[in-house]
Amino acid sequence: MARRKNTKKIVFEQLEVVDAGAKGKTIAKAPDGKVVFLSNAVPGDVVDVQTFKKRRAYYEGKATNFHKRSDKRVEPVCDYFGTCGGCKWQDMGYEHQLFYKQKEVVNNLTRIGHIELPEVTPILGSKNQYFYRNKMEFSFSDSRWLTQEEIQSDEDLGDRNALGFHIPGMWDKILDIDKCHLQADPSNAVRNAVKQFAVENNLEFFNTRNQTGFLRTMMIRTSSTGDIMIMIQFFKEDIEKRELLLNFIADSFPEITSLQYVINGKANDTIYDQDVICYKGQDHIFEDMEGLKFKINAKSFYQTNSEQAYELYKITRDFAGLKGDELVYDLYTGTGTIAQFVAKKAKKVVGVESVPDAIIAAKENAQLNNIHNVEFFVGDMKQVFNDDFIAANGQPDVVITDPPRDGMHKDVVAQLLSIAAEKIVYVSCNSATQARDLALLDDMYKVTKVQSVDMFPQTFHVENVVLLEKR
Repeated sequence: MARRKNTKKIVFEQLEVVDAGAKGKTIAKAPDGKVVFLSNAVPGDVVDVQTFKKRRAYYEGKATNFHKRSDKRVEPVCDYFGTCGGCKWQDMGYEHQLFYKQKEVVNNLTRIGHIELPEVTPILGSKNQYFYRNKMEFSFSDSRWLTQEEIQSDEDLGDRNALGFHIPGMWDKILDIDKCHLQADPSNAVRNAVKQFAVENNLEFFNTRNQTGFLRTMMIRTSSTGDIMIMIQFFKEDIEKRELLLNFIADSFPEITSLQYVINGKANDTIYDQDVICYKGQDHIFEDMEGLKFKINAKSFYQTNSEQAYELYKITRDFAGLKGDELVYDLYTGTGTIAQFVAKKAKKVVGVESVPDAIIAAKENAQLNNIHNVEFFVGDMKQVFNDDFIAANGQPDVVITDPPRDGMHKDVVAQLLSIAAEKIVYVSCNSATQARDLALLDDMYKVTKVQSVDMFPQTFHVENVVLLEKR
């Protein structure tokens, strides 16, 4: 049933939510046959929906009344669920999260890629569904996000400072957080202590809109080795106030192994063009994987779920099926973690990556791990990965590729078809673009294995590994 609220917004009554779709949205069907995408319902719910967007093929809306609550529902553990955008599926049982993640992967491969699939191995769930992240970034704000109840209240709102997360879609709104369930101790203790100390000592919190204040962001990195890195980003230099805060952190949390800071007065928070200064301890922490050490600095990329990263890399190595005499290319190698992880099973591994700092880190880590059968090159993949590169480095037996969310450039796919390695192992964080690329490879390669890995419980994100073998 539907009734029109105004010329743009429609209310649908008693719609059954039937599926989960891309980007965490769930799906109902309107009486006119169009899809309705919802952000606050679970498959199995029966709801009234207020639409806020209408397109030719679909509506977007919000459930405003629940006639029936799904048996797939669980009680969210976090007080901020529904406001903070980080854990969109926290109200769905974990076994159902895994079901819909795997379903999305299979749907993308078959509907977008039109790929004939082998029997798909069940998705590998995460042993830890909470407190699994090794990196969190928090933002300071002098005007925290207010609830509708607070806005309408006549009471004194008191301290407006916040140290937490951006409200989804609102670049200048920060939700103050007391406890986050994504990163293990001492993450919450550090964040809360820093906020309290800053308030008590009148250290100005940042105002994004006005570009004023002192405290900008805080990054906390932890590792499987027990190392802890804290990096504070200041908007401007004030030696007395900076040292006051950094000394407090060092004294209060002696377990911190790397305490660093940045003075960033530009318009955005990115630190990749900034100097990171080590205040106490080392300028890095270490991750450990099968005895391999990976040195991580403040700017390094490393998979944010260490335990599942190990599982992902084991699957990648297993799919490659290396016997020891193969030349392996590792495309989009990042800091060379996969390259080094598979090196002991290969004759040689050649890694390619576009980020110069990542390649510097890859070379440092290979030296640290006494791995001598790896070589790393930096440059734009579609330009570096050409015929001259193949002539100089050899014809690969196996190619491992782990591209960003956009997938591989068509020129990279064309080069893969040209060199015709016996196997390609394709690791993807976006099965839609993976499916597009697999379709381009389909004439020459057959998909023989598919394995999804859940790196991010409580979210809709999923990694997928595919083995392609020459037809």
